[in-house]
Amino acid sequence: MRIAVIGGGPGGLYFAALTKQLNPGHSITVWERNASDDTFGFGVVFSDETLGGIEHADELIYAQMQREFARWDDIDVHFRDRMLTSGGHGFAAMSRRRLLQILQQRCHDLGVELRFSTPAPDVAELSATHDLVIACDGVNSAVRMRYETTFEPTLDVRQCKYMWLGTSKVFDAFKFYVRETPHGVMQIHGYPFDAKGSTFIVEMNQDVWQRAGFDAFADRPFAPGESDEKSVEVVRDLFADILDGHDVMVNNSKWVNFTTVRNEHWRHENVVLMGDAAHTAHFSIGSGTKLAMEDALALAACLHEEGDVESALAAYELERRPVVLSTQRAAQASLEWFENLGQYTGQDPVQFAFNIMTRSRRVTYDNLRVRDPEFVETVDAWFARHEAARGLGDGETRPPMFQPFRLRGMELVNRVVVSPMDMYCAVDGLPDDFHLVHLGGKALGGAGLVMTEMVCVSATGRITPGCTGIWTDEQAVRWKRLTEFVHAESAAKVGIQIGHSGRKGSTRLMWEGIDEPLPEDNWEVVGPSPLPYRAGVNQIPRELSQAELAAITQQFVDATVRAAEVGFDFVELHCAHGYLLSSFISPLTNQRSDAYGGSLANRLRFPLEVFRAMRAVWPDERPMGVRISATDWYEDGVTADDAVEIARAFADAGADVIDVSTGQVTADERPAFGRSYQTPFADRIRNQTGIATMAVGVISSYDDVNSILLAGRADLCLLGRAHLYDPNWTLHAAAEQNYTGPGAEWPKPWQAGARRPQSGRAEEPKPRLELIRRGRPGTAHRRWQPS
Repeated sequence: MRIAVIGGGPGGLYFAALTKQLNPGHSITVWERNASDDTFGFGVVFSDETLGGIEHADELIYAQMQREFARWDDIDVHFRDRMLTSGGHGFAAMSRRRLLQILQQRCHDLGVELRFSTPAPDVAELSATHDLVIACDGVNSAVRMRYETTFEPTLDVRQCKYMWLGTSKVFDAFKFYVRETPHGVMQIHGYPFDAKGSTFIVEMNQDVWQRAGFDAFADRPFAPGESDEKSVEVVRDLFADILDGHDVMVNNSKWVNFTTVRNEHWRHENVVLMGDAAHTAHFSIGSGTKLAMEDALALAACLHEEGDVESALAAYELERRPVVLSTQRAAQASLEWFENLGQYTGQDPVQFAFNIMTRSRRVTYDNLRVRDPEFVETVDAWFARHEAARGLGDGETRPPMFQPFRLRGMELVNRVVVSPMDMYCAVDGLPDDFHLVHLGGKALGGAGLVMTEMVCVSATGRITPGCTGIWTDEQAVRWKRLTEFVHAESAAKVGIQIGHSGRKGSTRLMWEGIDEPLPEDNWEVVGPSPLPYRAGVNQIPRELSQAELAAITQQFVDATVRAAEVGFDFVELHCAHGYLLSSFISPLTNQRSDAYGGSLANRLRFPLEVFRAMRAVWPDERPMGVRISATDWYEDGVTADDAVEIARAFADAGADVIDVSTGQVTADERPAFGRSYQTPFADRIRNQTGIATMAVGVISSYDDVNSILLAGRADLCLLGRAHLYDPNWTLHAAAEQNYTGPGAEWPKPWQAGARRPQSGRAEEPKPRLELIRRGRPGTAHRRWQPS
């Protein structure tokens, strides 16, 4: 084949070398507009996984790279005059310039034609004269722009400013320096790349950047290759103690905002995007070079394996896209963590170090425990002492999820909550034996708090005919069976979630068609404004009058009184997911012109009136919470900033905890779905306001629960589907972690099953095969020491 490669960076060169190696008959030309010895940046970092692929694909390239590597295992976190170290991570870095030289030489040896200082011909011309065109022309890709209607790119310009520098100071590990300045918090990402230098990246939120006066130096465009020398001088002064007299090196160094590049499609006919042209991931979780070289390996392999270009490009995108999306999710979490770094500066350095280590959600509590058990033991012990100082627990070190918690007079034996889940099994709002077994079983299963589904305040406030209620005394008596059972047979507490369906009512049971209107016997739905959930599908709600708002408020009060009388320990007001109170809060669903619409304060007026009325009749010693949708996942809807203000308003009204969910307000939402995807919103509210929060949303492993709690992202974790899969989830999590104690006590009749049963021959006793028994393996704390 005739193959054209636009862009002579590491990705393009590596692809050319691998493809030519696999089939010397290919004619491959690489165009690079810069000179062969031009490079921007300093060092590049590789993971062990990526290096394994490079070694397998081309041993000659790997052997030359290996001779250049700076290798180390430690990450040092410098915060508030303390340095905390986590080991066992395994890094390999090298000079970007040297990497390019190795790849250029390999291409030359294989017969790849390299054209430096030469802009590529027009992409349409290349496409017509070549079998395949590889566009790896960077984050500002001209090819991507040329065919943007096909690629459908989105460029997300982020909030932090950063500058890529180098220093002659050779670090001996990966370094995070977090510095509180009069202007705000700034951070350094530093790592060695050879025996003579280190990468030195300065990053800060744009507001901090402006307060520090850096914007005054960016009042003109810089020429290509020119560095912002005035800003560099300020950086030298700000971080003089870190640099310790060593030089700061520049290379096209100027302030930029990181841009996350995503494309709906990566190929247009025989033109395919690769590397930064196709996708970017924030440098805090790795290098773009690493991703580009992984792309190159996958594309070269698919071209070799498939019979034609079209099949190869389809296979490449099918194979590579899920990997890239996973990386971008982790990078997004890390990027947002640094954007909001200021909210964590109140944390103790020990917790802060754990928090920064687990920010991307790829590195977790268990993962760190494997890499560096001593580090995790230190953080566990700190957490136990910290919670004991708050009157929570006895200071005993245990997995964080089994530390106790208190809200007013409600003592929880652990931090696990069974999330509210609608079961759609009631008749006339009456909970029955199913609800008793369903919720009672979760209490026996060890959770600290078991929540009911949304219990409705009226027949017309139900979502479906199968929803439970507490608008009659008969319903309340049925609920009392549950509270009495939970209190008599378990250590759990039991909470009730109270709500009104609003415009999302009168729909079918979930398994008959979620959010689909009933085929008959519909009841009238209501809302703040006459806007249906789905136009042409769901009913248009009737706009509520102020007199009707008062009547509905009384329904919530009556429900709360009944809930207190039958023994619920906790009540949660449902102000999320597009139901009645949520639809008042969101500007997407509330377009009123009276005192209950308009500003956020006005849109909160009715939900707060309901909450205050409930709080007035709910026993003072029992806590109350609120579930909110922290974002609508839709333009012009509720934002994360709004969520902080919403949480503050409910806390001022007497809420003890905020249950932080998201979305389900509009059917057109586009959530960033993934593991623990809603936790950052709980994190933000907790660390910006000091209000206790519950995290919910695709939290399914005890590893995630421990990570969230120990990092200070939430106080409690709600798990839904995990408890449907395993009603004894909490007890099993304790057994898996070898924990026995007050945080997870098995019911006496079940105690014979408290140990995980053997699952096969692999668990049988093993013979001794060592003459001298080795001790506990220590943490790898290798640091870079140039020879």
